[in-house]
Amino acid sequence: MATANKAPASDASPPAHSTTSPEIHPPPASEAPPASEAPPASDRPPTSEVAPTPEAPSNSEAPPWPEAPPNSEAPSTPEAPPNSEAPPTFETPTRPDFLARLAASESGRIYRRLVDLALAPAYALYTRRLRAAVLARPRPNHVAVIMDGNRRWAAAEGHADPGVGHRAGAEKALQLIDWCAELGIGEVTLWALSIENLDRSTDEVATIADVASDAIDALSEGRRRTRVPVELRIIGRRDLLPEGLSETVERSGALSSAGAPIRVTIALAYSGRDELLEAFRATVRDAVVAGVPPEQLPEALTADALAAHLYTHGSSDPDLIIRTSGELRLSGFLPWQSVYSEYHFAEAYWPAFREIDFLRAIRTYQQRGRRFGR
Repeated sequence: MATANKAPASDASPPAHSTTSPEIHPPPASEAPPASEAPPASDRPPTSEVAPTPEAPSNSEAPPWPEAPPNSEAPSTPEAPPNSEAPPTFETPTRPDFLARLAASESGRIYRRLVDLALAPAYALYTRRLRAAVLARPRPNHVAVIMDGNRRWAAAEGHADPGVGHRAGAEKALQLIDWCAELGIGEVTLWALSIENLDRSTDEVATIADVASDAIDALSEGRRRTRVPVELRIIGRRDLLPEGLSETVERSGALSSAGAPIRVTIALAYSGRDELLEAFRATVRDAVVAGVPPEQLPEALTADALAAHLYTHGSSDPDLIIRTSGELRLSGFLPWQSVYSEYHFAEAYWPAFREIDFLRAIRTYQQRGRRFGR
């Protein structure tokens, strides 16, 4: 009979898969329906139909779904196995490598000097050729230089006293004036000391002040002669200078050659922010003295009125600004005057800056097309 041959629904159907558990448990062998109660062939699906998904044997369990280990979270990205070292990183090492230590050693310094001596004739020939090429094209009229890297140069050369670097830097500044005079450059501005530099140690500030005083005195008194007479000018916060350097600055104005072929401006205790702030204050004071009503003060702050109170009033804006030591920033140097200046950043520390490096900077300037925003 049909009713005798039909197995109960709960026994004939395989257990439903749980939606909450990843494990699949087939019914044990004891619960499998006997052969006599199996559905007749007429009730079975034809062989042409897709067979159901194979199931595990009756006396075995299906392997459970992969699970994370107890008390741990499944990693989202591959991780190193336990008790193994992490993969190497690519951070910059804190200790210099062998080549860097060798370059900073006495042997490295001797090697560099020997190489310089061996290449000196070739560099001299190349410098003459490059100078001739630069002279054949228009040169900048005003060159400004951020003289950076004195202390680092001294350390690289094995000197514990940073004053060695400052003295070498002062001599390099005098050489630069000669290089500019030979190219017919009319103005040179040298940033020798920033306001932030005054926060260094007392000994170093005193050394910088002594070196600057000696260089200014030698230049203004003629003890260190340049190829042409110079008109010397000092800009910056003179009230912040050490006493001895401040007195030297006061004397330099009287000893400078007015109307000389080249004007040299030295920035001491200089800050671009301070220059702009003082120029704004002076412009407002002039407007108040002139009787400008308070409501009309904003209109009195014109570009020409402000420029008249800058430290560099009377000088042209720099055509080219050079910074040494590989730093790629201006650090607040001549922010108003440099709006259309061309920049050149040299890798060499300032005391190691050569004439060939200077000529390359001029050549780079000559290869640029200046449009002044037009």
